[in-house]
Amino acid sequence: MARSSSGAAPKSIAPATGRLGILTPGLGAVATTFMAGVESIRRGRSKPIGSLTQMATIRLGKRTDKRAPLIKDFVPLAKLDDIVFGAWDPIPDDALTAAKKAGVLEDKDIEPIADFLRASSDAGGVRQPLCHPHSRHEREEGKDEARSGGAAAPGHARFQGEEQCDRLVIVWCASTEIYIKAGPQHATIEQFEKAMDKNDEAIAPSMLYAYAAIMEGIPFCNGAPNLCVDTPALLKLAQDKGVPISGKDFKTGQTWMKTVVAPGLKAACSVSRAGIRPTSWVTATERCWMIPSRQDKGGVEAQRAAHDLAARPLSRSLQGFTHVVRINYYPPRGDNKEGWDNIDIVGWMNYPMQIKINVLCRDSILAAPIVLDLALFSDFAHRAGMKGIQEWLSFYYKSPMTAPGLQPEHDLFIQQTKLKNTLRHLMGEDQITHLGLEYYA
Repeated sequence: MARSSSGAAPKSIAPATGRLGILTPGLGAVATTFMAGVESIRRGRSKPIGSLTQMATIRLGKRTDKRAPLIKDFVPLAKLDDIVFGAWDPIPDDALTAAKKAGVLEDKDIEPIADFLRASSDAGGVRQPLCHPHSRHEREEGKDEARSGGAAAPGHARFQGEEQCDRLVIVWCASTEIYIKAGPQHATIEQFEKAMDKNDEAIAPSMLYAYAAIMEGIPFCNGAPNLCVDTPALLKLAQDKGVPISGKDFKTGQTWMKTVVAPGLKAACSVSRAGIRPTSWVTATERCWMIPSRQDKGGVEAQRAAHDLAARPLSRSLQGFTHVVRINYYPPRGDNKEGWDNIDIVGWMNYPMQIKINVLCRDSILAAPIVLDLALFSDFAHRAGMKGIQEWLSFYYKSPMTAPGLQPEHDLFIQQTKLKNTLRHLMGEDQITHLGLEYYA
C-alpha cells in the first residue's frame, strides 16, 4: 500500500474483495431491522443514519490540512453491495415473516423489500442456514461437527459455499441467555471441550457459536450480555487462532446516554470536587424483555450491571455517591423502551439542583447500525491481522472487553478517540492527540 501523507507506512491489510457473509444467531427484531435497513439503503430508499462506517468522517493530520474523509472512503471496508445475509433461529420463519412479527418496521418500509426478506434459494435473499442449537439433540450434532473443525451450528459452511462468500462475520443478535457464572468449564479450552462433550449446562448456545466461529477463523461479536466469548478458554483460543472478538451487549438508549453524561459530570466535579458535584443518580426503565420468563432475572441483572459500568466514572471519583437502577417488565412497550433519570447535583455555595432526562427509544433501530459497523470493522480487523480482544470497538458495547487486569474505559468520547486512532494507526496516519500546541509554536 502507498504511504500516507504523514510519511508512515500503513499496515498490511488484505483488500475487501469478494462477498462478505454476515451471519446472525437470531432472526428477530434486531437482525431483521438490520438486514431490512441495509437492503433499503442499497436500493436508495433510506440513508445509513447512525452508522459510523457509512456516514462519519475522520480527521487526518492537522486541522489546517483540512482532510476529513468519510471513514468508508479512508478505510478499505466491505461495500454494502457485497454483503449477503444468513441467520439461525429456532423459529423457521423467513426474514419477511420475522420482521412483521417483530413489529419494529412499518409495512411501508417492509413491502418494497419483501422480495429480499422472503427466504429464497438465490443470492438475493436472506438465508437461514440452520436452527439454533438449543435442544440437547441439536447441540450434540453441532458439537461433533465443531470438534472436527466445522461449525458448532451445522450449515454455515454450506451457506458460505452456496452464497460464494469470501469471508464471514458472526454477530450475536439473539435473546439474552440464562445467567451463567464463569467456572472451571471455561478456564481452558481443554476443560471447555470436555464440558461440551458432556453437554454441560455451563456451555451456553452462544458459546457454541463463538467456539465454532473462532475454530473456523470467523470474527465474532456478542451483542447480548451473555457470558460468551469473554472467558479464559475462548479468549486464548481467539488469540491462538488469530481471530478478532469483541463484546458484550450493544450500547443503545439509556446506557449510551449515561456514557455521555457521566464523563461530563465527572469533568465538572474536577479532582478537587469544587465544581458541580453529583450526589445521586436514579434510573428507571420500562421495556419489554423478549426472552422467556426464567431468563428475566439474568437479563435484568446484566442491564443493571451495564448501567453501573456506564456510571462508573462518577462512582469511582465520588465518595457517598448513590446509584439506583430499576428496570420494569412492561410487555405493551414492545421494541420501544422508555427511561427516566434523575441526577441530584450540588453547585456553587452548596446549592442543590437536579438534572432530569427522559429517553424514549426503539431498541432495534438503535442496534441495527451497530450490527453493521461491528461486522464491517471486525472483518477489516481480521484482514489487518488483528486478533483477540478488539478493545477499540468498545464504543459499541455496554460492557467492553479488555485484556485481563485492565480497567475498561467507559467514557464514550475516549472510546471514539480510541476507535479513530486505531483506524489512523492501521492506515499509517498520525494519531490525533488534540494537544494543539503545534498551531502556536
